[in-house]
Order: sequence, then structure tokens, then C-alpha cells
Amino acid sequence: MNEKRFFNRSRGFFGAMTSVLVLMSASGVSAETLDSALARAYGNNPSLNAQRASVRATDENVARAKSGYRPQVNASADIGRSYSNVKRPGNSAVGGGGDSYLTPRGFGVEINQSIFNGFRTENSVRQAESSVLGARETLSNNEQNTLFDGVTAYMNVLRDTAILDLQRNNVEVLDEQLRQTRDRFNVGEVTRTDVAQAESRLAASRSQVSLAESNLRTSIAQYRQVIGVEPRSLAPGRPLDRLLPKTVDSALKVALNEHPAIKASEHGVDVAELQVRIDQGALAPQLGLQGNVAQRYDNQTNGDRALAASVVAQLTVPIYDGGVAYATTRQSKETVGQRRLEADSVRDQVRAAVISSWGQLEAARAQIVAAQAQIDASETALNGVREEARVGQRTTLDVLNAQQELLTARVTLITAQRDRVVASYAVAQAMGRLNSRSLGLSVNHYSPKIHYDQVKDLWGGLTTPDGR
Repeated sequence: MNEKRFFNRSRGFFGAMTSVLVLMSASGVSAETLDSALARAYGNNPSLNAQRASVRATDENVARAKSGYRPQVNASADIGRSYSNVKRPGNSAVGGGGDSYLTPRGFGVEINQSIFNGFRTENSVRQAESSVLGARETLSNNEQNTLFDGVTAYMNVLRDTAILDLQRNNVEVLDEQLRQTRDRFNVGEVTRTDVAQAESRLAASRSQVSLAESNLRTSIAQYRQVIGVEPRSLAPGRPLDRLLPKTVDSALKVALNEHPAIKASEHGVDVAELQVRIDQGALAPQLGLQGNVAQRYDNQTNGDRALAASVVAQLTVPIYDGGVAYATTRQSKETVGQRRLEADSVRDQVRAAVISSWGQLEAARAQIVAAQAQIDASETALNGVREEARVGQRTTLDVLNAQQELLTARVTLITAQRDRVVASYAVAQAMGRLNSRSLGLSVNHYSPKIHYDQVKDLWGGLTTPDGR
């Protein structure tokens, strides 16, 4: 097999690079697409499922806060044994005396109902609802991050597989180059230096194969971590241009209005402001109603019984608690300021992410055009150098350098194509639109509202809505 055949094989491989990235198995299993891989990550990723569980736990804060509107009922019962010995002076027949054994016992029910507590319950419910909304936005942001990690892992496997195949093909080309160089050395056409140069380049190429194999194994491990399965047969990835606006200014406008991280930070401000009102409520009068019913036996003498019931309204007016409520309120106000500054910081981060990802997308587009032009020029140069080397006008090193430039250009194009896809998803993520619905994934879309509606008004029960 001559150099030209190896070169044509390499060129043919590169032309099919975008479709042969993880080879189909011999059994003919259909290829895994980027959308199907993201659907797997959406349903199975443990980090995303953990965040969903966190949102469900946050939902219960609403039911806890609403408990302040409801009565608290406690039942109690007691039983004991008592002994007394009474001795009276004078005539023992008058007034009685001697040993007495009693079994005092009883049971009762106490009901406490808060009527007014400085609007603390009302503000606690509103705070819990804001926390739920913030948790949902955090979940949406986590979903974005998981899907983007899935895209990155998917495209990394494609890139590293293609680069590995290029490097292996380059070893075959250089091995053939070395064989021909040795043949020419044996007939005196080239020197020992030419042979050594070919041997050196072949050894370096084999080292690059080992590095490419290591990179691929790392990418496969990351794919398994995010997607949940081993990559078996991956179809080409495509840019997400359909979700992207025409200009970066439009992308910024969408991001500042829709990004879940910004919305989560705004709900965080609401939670902090409501905490101020809750703390201030400790300074307001507290009005409650208490009811008691108790049945007693053997309290004074054997066989006696007594039934007692009462309803008491109690008003408590705080006067001075040592300054705790005042300090707590001031502390909460400082927390509000902190949350507002954090919200501003998140907006700045989102703005920077949009601009950065947009710039990476444009750079990747330009790199693809430049790399394709570089490949065309490098192929022409390599053909010319090889022909000139055959007539003695070029050295073996010139041929090896031309081959290396072509390989570098091909690797650059593979990397740029990967970056083009990933950057398009990065822009969608920075805008806040990288989610299962906008991508049209074939999944059962998770709705946190379902669990919220199931638990927000529950008065009791230990079983979760899913049966645990």
C-alpha cells in the first residue's frame, strides 16, 4: 500500500468524520442521538433527581407554616398511688383517722388556638410560598446545568473518538512513510538522517494515540456520570440555532427576563423581606384561646370523681425581652440587603455568561471556516511536497512536516465543530432556555406543582404522596 492510498484513506475518513464518531455495533443497534441522551440525563441524573427531592421537601414548609392557623390539641392522662396516715388528738372516734390509700387518676384534653400573633403566621405562609417558588427556579437552573453537562459530555466523546481515529490513521501513514524511507535509504536515495526523522515522527504519533485514548476514556467516564449509561453508538450532534436570537442584545434581554438563577435570587429577596415582618411580629400583642376539659378520680377520697372544663382567652403584650426581638429584626434587615446584592451579582453573572458564550459561538463559526480553508491548503501543499520529494527537491522532513500540518488542521476542525455545537447550547443555557420543553425532549416533564398541590393543605398524615 503506497502513501497516496493511505492519504486518500485519511481524507475519506475526515470527510465522514461527522457521521462516524462512535462506530455502530455489529448488531446494527440504532444510533443514540443527542436528544435521546439528554432525555436519559433528564430522567436518571442523580444530581437532578436530588434537586427535585429538595423541592418536594421545601413544599412541606407551606404546610408547616399553615399549621399556625390551626388549633393545637393535646390529650393527657395520669394515674398514681398515694398513701396517708392521719392521727388526730383526743377521741379517735371523732374525725376519724388511720391509713388511707388512694388511686388518683384522670385524663383531659387541652386545645390552644392562636387568634392574633402580629401577622407572623400569615407572613410565614407567604415566606414559605416564596421559598417554594425560589426552589423551583433553582431546580430549573439545575436542569439547565445537567442538560448542558450532557451536551458537553456527548460532544466530547464524539470529538475524542474522531481525534483518536485520526491519530491512529496518522500512525499508519507514518509507518508506511518510514517503510518507504528505509527502502530509499537502502538504495542510497536518502540518508540515515531521513530514516531517523521518520522514526522520530512515528514514535511521536504513537504517543499521541496513547494520549487520545486516555482523553477518550475520560470523556466516556464523564458521559457515564451525566447520562447514566455507557456511550455505545452516538449520532452526530447539531447546533441549537433554532432557539437562538439574531443578536447578542436580544439574547441579553431574554436572559435578564427569563433566567431561572435571576428569578431564584429575586425570590430570595422576598423571603428575606418577609422574615423582617415575621421578626417584627414578635413585638405585637399575642391573643389566643385555650380550652381545657379534665376528668379526675380519687382526688380526695376513695370513689370521688370530678369533671372540670374551662375556656380562657389570653392576651399577651410584649414590653421588653432584653432586646432580642430588636436585634433579630435588625439582623434580618441586613440579610435583605445581602440578598439584594446577591441578586445584582447573579444578574451580572448571567450577563457575562451570555456575552461570553455568544463570543465563543461566533469564534467557533469562524474557526470552522478557517480550519476548512487550512485543510484545503494543507492537502494541496502535502501533495506538492510529496511530488517534489520524489524528484529530490524536498526532504523527508518536509514531507513529515506537511503531513503534521494537515493532521493539525483536521484536529482543529474537529475541535471547532464540537465547540460550535457546545457553544450554541451554552448560549441557550445563558439565556435560561435550555430545558426539556424548549428542546422538545421525549420525556415525562417533571412538574413540581403536582407535589405542591398534594401537600400544601394537608392537616396530617405520615405517608408522602408517592407512598413512602
